[in-house]
Amino acid sequence: MSKTSGHGERTLDVSNVGQEVWLVKVPKFIRESWSANSGDHEVGRLRVVKHPGQRAPTITFSMNEALVAANKLPREHKFISHDIKQCLGKLEGGPADGAAGQYNISFEGQVVRKYECQPVMDDNYLKLKLETKRAAATPARQAIAIERPANVYKPKSFHPHKVAQERQKESEGKKAREDKDKVLEVLFNAFEKHQYYNIKDLQKITRQPIVSWRCVPILTRLLNIRKKHSVVLLVHLNFNFKVSYWL
Repeated sequence: MSKTSGHGERTLDVSNVGQEVWLVKVPKFIRESWSANSGDHEVGRLRVVKHPGQRAPTITFSMNEALVAANKLPREHKFISHDIKQCLGKLEGGPADGAAGQYNISFEGQVVRKYECQPVMDDNYLKLKLETKRAAATPARQAIAIERPANVYKPKSFHPHKVAQERQKESEGKKAREDKDKVLEVLFNAFEKHQYYNIKDLQKITRQPIVSWRCVPILTRLLNIRKKHSVVLLVHLNFNFKVSYWL
């Protein structure tokens, strides 16, 4: 397989296909505390108690006292079992050791149980929920009092670019229709330099309305070039002197 291929065939390690995996949904504060942990310290202990005559065991999780005291989090948690309505599995992947550009994928097992970790209500849990609600109710933008009035700029009716456009129109004057021979002479001089012109550029060169030189079909031809999201009209001379327009 080439290195540039993003969806090529790859080898899947299925040595742990018979391993059973639990899928556990944990609260956000537990995920954040685990992510902040370096991995060398204990984050908690899991207790599984099997009762005779019952299929599902009782599972509890006790968070480490150091994390509880540092972040003021609830310590005791219970696992609530949920039904698995679809076939789930666990896949892991990472770069291969000593091989640049290669990626290893392994199947770590099939999900056999699905649980939801819920904290037991205590003082820390109630305070955490209260702080979460307050943070959600706090608006992102707040009105504050200012000591001095802010600079207020009056709106402008004539912006610099509009003033420049008006001056250009005054200097050029109105686009009056010139004689047909003069328009053709300007067109011939323009097409001596380039074979194709955009319809807007040709209008600026001739300084004539589009209708005036489009009324000369024996000398011009319109081409329709479609791009991704627009249509560009190009004009070139028709040396066969035929009427040919198409879009």
